[in-house]
Amino acid sequence: MVIMRKRVKDLNELALSRFVARARGVAKLKGLVDVLVTSNTEMKSLNRRFRGKDRATDVLSFSAAADDARKRFAGELAISAEMAAENARAFGHPAAVEIKVLVLHGVLHLAGYDHERDGGEMARCEEELRARLGLPPGLIGRTAHARSVNSGGAGRRETLRGRAARKTRS
Repeated sequence: MVIMRKRVKDLNELALSRFVARARGVAKLKGLVDVLVTSNTEMKSLNRRFRGKDRATDVLSFSAAADDARKRFAGELAISAEMAAENARAFGHPAAVEIKVLVLHGVLHLAGYDHERDGGEMARCEEELRARLGLPPGLIGRTAHARSVNSGGAGRRETLRGRAARKTRS
């Protein structure tokens, strides 16, 4: 499911859903991925709540529970439309393209990659898949050249959906 709380020029929920499916396919990620495109304010709140960082970020990845044997659900991504627009301007491409770069990055996190600890494995994979999907340079490759890209967290073992459900049960 794709929810766009913030609109992005030349991108709608159906087009983004189709791209998420393509990104999952090239990344060989099993299970569905929910995507929320939202504001910096909400991203800051999510980043503070789940990662303890009191700032907005461009993409956050929330992996599904590891004990889901059926693997019907891979996890969730939250993306800042505002940061995507800023990054797009800085790198000279449309915000809709930047959202796709962020989706691919997040999908790779859901597939188990972690650029902070993998010695460049995720960067190599992201660059290869980015080229296959016709996308401009990905997040990891750009961070050395531009500090405006602020990569989100990975490895969350509980989804937003799961936490919300648990809160309502409490």
